[in-house]
Amino acid sequence: MTPVLLASACLLIVTFGYVSLCASSPFGNCRKCKGFGYAMKTDRKGRLKRGKHCRRCDGLGKRIRVGRHLYNLWLRLYRAGTDTPARQNPTRKG
Repeated sequence: MTPVLLASACLLIVTFGYVSLCASSPFGNCRKCKGFGYAMKTDRKGRLKRGKHCRRCDGLGKRIRVGRHLYNLWLRLYRAGTDTPARQNPTRKG
């Protein structure tokens, strides 16, 4: 198997894997707060305690994946471009 064919096969496998991940689970953990919804801080003794509310995910701990976000944008653009006004009967006068 040639290296080019092997590389393209690996790229297809990775791409289809990410597409299936975005389809099955459109939301992933927030990268800033790691899914907690708030930042973790340590006190003076080194114990973990709750920090500030995460602004990136609005405290939910989940964010939409990049692939799903791009798919949603494409779908919104497609629907806006193919949206037709109410269907009218051309033989009917009125």
